[in-house]
Amino acid sequence: MKRHVSTAAVLAALALGVSACGTGSGGSAPAGDGGASGSSGGGGGDVPSVAFVPKLQGVPYFEAMNTGGQAACEEIGCEWLYQGPVEADAAAQSDVVRSFVQQGVDALVVAPNDPDSISPLLQQAADAGIAVATSDTDAPDSVREVFVEQASTEGIGEGLTDALMEAMGGSGKYAIVSCGETAQNLNAWIEVQRSYTAEAYPDAEIVDVVYAGEDQARATQLATDLMNANPDLTGLVGECTSSAPGVAQAVRDAGRIGEVSTVGLGTPQAMLPYLEDGSSSAAILWDVEALGYLTAYAGTQLAAGEGFDDLSAVTDTYPDVTYDDATKTLLLGPPLRITADNAGDYDY
Repeated sequence: MKRHVSTAAVLAALALGVSACGTGSGGSAPAGDGGASGSSGGGGGDVPSVAFVPKLQGVPYFEAMNTGGQAACEEIGCEWLYQGPVEADAAAQSDVVRSFVQQGVDALVVAPNDPDSISPLLQQAADAGIAVATSDTDAPDSVREVFVEQASTEGIGEGLTDALMEAMGGSGKYAIVSCGETAQNLNAWIEVQRSYTAEAYPDAEIVDVVYAGEDQARATQLATDLMNANPDLTGLVGECTSSAPGVAQAVRDAGRIGEVSTVGLGTPQAMLPYLEDGSSSAAILWDVEALGYLTAYAGTQLAAGEGFDDLSAVTDTYPDVTYDDATKTLLLGPPLRITADNAGDYDY
């Protein structure tokens, strides 16, 4: 079934309303086994299949997206398929994408490790009549029909910078521990951090950017190396959900809490111990389960041949959701600042 889903049936299901993803439930594939997990809507019958391929599975961030996607499909009527590589490897991710194309899913959504290498596969999917989208990370030069974006590039980059500068007093040297070197979203945020730091905080300087992959232990080691190589370093940014706790752990291990400030893109529960002991000042994130929900909604809309001019089915629950037709971007909303005071409000 490719784009033969009844539009009226999809819209009727959406009109029933949605509930917050934070209350949704549903299992996921066991961490690291590479197996697909799925969830179908309660209505049965001919529902669209929406496959989501994360950068890797088994980490809290993408498992939270999986939970949100499952909740959406249970409510609006779709089959949610979730599978990714066990490491953030572009070639392994491509194998998963090929598998879903061969299965003939109705909608394929990818968070690409490498936008350039995934683009030809997205073209193959589109040629096979599969609706194609990206989520969390874009492949802007591909044939994707929509990018489901967690927050604006400027909002994330400036949010990270402001949070760190508050902790550093608006001046000093800092370094960034990023993850994948080819990750489009991370690189875009770093460019904002560079320009915004120079403009808004002229007494601050980014001295280095290093890459740890999606490896928290590697991020800790690189952060330790950066502190040793730069004795006057007073700040560190962990650019993804594995490096954010990694850099905080390095500061904790070095006994430099209060001397070197850290912030990062971190999930609330993973960051809570570091926020509580001061090795991290703040995490910048968004409602990850809501991003998964919006991803499933987008895939369902595309499979039905529908666009995003009318967002009333989701804006009752997520009022900040907007759609930019010029960039084909479905935006969840502004980023959140996670601190020791509110991290406990989230269960992931």
